[in-house]
Amino acid sequence: MRPQTAKAVREWRTSCAAEITTMVLGGAWKPSILHALAEHDVLRFGELSRQLSDLTDRVLTRQLRELEADGLVRRVVYPQVPPKVEYSLTELGENAQEVLNAMAAWGRSYAAEHDPDR
Repeated sequence: MRPQTAKAVREWRTSCAAEITTMVLGGAWKPSILHALAEHDVLRFGELSRQLSDLTDRVLTRQLRELEADGLVRRVVYPQVPPKVEYSLTELGENAQEVLNAMAAWGRSYAAEHDPDR
């Protein structure tokens, strides 16, 4: 677990437990990364990068490291040349899909209400 996540878990108040959710699931591209892994089960870095074409490799690397540290993504390194690394969701990452689906539904509703062309 990342230090900032551990601190939030230690210090959370019942009235703002949603802050832990936004800390772990929020951030640049995390929902999109989790969605791609949920759709494809296992992806290599290049495959993820192609799935999320507007994302830089630097940001993808940083977000994957945070998701791995927080226990949502599993990273498996195979001892071969060239290196082979695969990413997949942990059970915790799979459980987060329900929250992400609810967030997506709310986002669609919000966008529809605020977009006069819909």
